[in-house]
Amino acid sequence: MDFADVALFRSIVTAGSLSAAAREMGTTPMLVSRRLAALEAELGARLFHRTTRSLSLTPEGEAFLPHAAALIAARDSAFESVASAGSGLSGVLKVTAPNVIGHAVIVPVVAGLIADNPALRVNLVLSDDRVDIASMGLDVAIRVAPMKPSDMIATRLADNPYILCASPAYIARFGEPATLGDLVSHPCIKLHAMETWPFVRGGELEQIRIAGPLSASTVDAVRAACLAGVGVAMMTYWDVYEQIERGELKRIVLADAAPVELGIWAVFLTRAQMPVRVRAFIDALRKRLLAGTLP
Repeated sequence: MDFADVALFRSIVTAGSLSAAAREMGTTPMLVSRRLAALEAELGARLFHRTTRSLSLTPEGEAFLPHAAALIAARDSAFESVASAGSGLSGVLKVTAPNVIGHAVIVPVVAGLIADNPALRVNLVLSDDRVDIASMGLDVAIRVAPMKPSDMIATRLADNPYILCASPAYIARFGEPATLGDLVSHPCIKLHAMETWPFVRGGELEQIRIAGPLSASTVDAVRAACLAGVGVAMMTYWDVYEQIERGELKRIVLADAAPVELGIWAVFLTRAQMPVRVRAFIDALRKRLLAGTLP
């Protein structure tokens, strides 16, 4: 099997069309179509549904995609293990992460790697949506979730508990809730993706419906509103650790319940033949996260 054709297949998935993939690769749509046909003939399966207006993966194409990514990763790792011996990290590290932790933690980590490894390039995709790492051709996804290792090939890097917080100005004006019963009477700032706030009380999970004057689509906006004294917010530790350390926000601890614990995870397509640059990034990120002190 020609690795170039496998890489072409993944490029078509990422680009969304044969013509877009051809432009990215500096070739013609006709040549891309011929090489794709050759790969399909070798596999004995059609990988795409193709019409004049649309392109979509067949079930066989969806099944082949993670294997294609693994093959490309294995090839890159093999070359990198030889090329980078004694010369530092090289190639393109492709990472996705949520916006807030991406700006606060991931960017400084990759900046340090780039400074120490001039041949390294980084493609960072920051999004609060769950990005498909296979179709995007990414090496690793950093996710904040109550994920179990069995859900995907994943490694837990650090704890990242939900916390309640409010600004000192808000607390001075309205006080701070002491129990769950108190909390529901306070104005709360709601993230669109969180219909309820999860707590553990007496060993049992409880989903609490909150209300308030403002809801927002991003964690950045919720944090900004919290800093402005709009109300109480629930965010993860790494979303607000700097603001808490500076005294701009105050952590609120309830007497009868605790917010659910989350983790920061590195998610991969495969652990086999993981490129050196990916392992180095994960090690550097874990070191940075563990250096942060959870109260």
